[in-house]
Amino acid sequence: MTAQKGKELLLKLDEDGAGSFAAVAGLRSRRISFNAESVDITNTDSAGRWRELLEGAGVKRAGLTGSGVFRDAASDEKIRAVFFAGAIRPWQVVIPDFGIVSGPFQVTGLEFAGEHDGEVSYDLSLESAGEISFEAL
Repeated sequence: MTAQKGKELLLKLDEDGAGSFAAVAGLRSRRISFNAESVDITNTDSAGRWRELLEGAGVKRAGLTGSGVFRDAASDEKIRAVFFAGAIRPWQVVIPDFGIVSGPFQVTGLEFAGEHDGEVSYDLSLESAGEISFEAL
């Protein structure tokens, strides 16, 4: 696989749950991370007293972050409405030449910033709120 353009990693929102995904406005950077908690089952019979983990156990989660600028009032309102409602909505992350990660997420952070001689920017954080699926491209 060759290097991919960062701008091709897309974060999409299905704001009404009808299956129509639209790219979130003006993202300059985005990131997705996957984590799984481990379940330690080490006991006095563990070989050499090395830690043992229980396969397939623990809580899995995904986190999404993005930052950028809003292109228009409509895109600003979509994200703001989802955040203030505490709503869980379907989201997609399109990872070029890899696949599409889909599932329910909740906006857990929304920050705005601006310099006196620049544009208003925002930072967005989402946390998974259910099962995440993966579709290879």
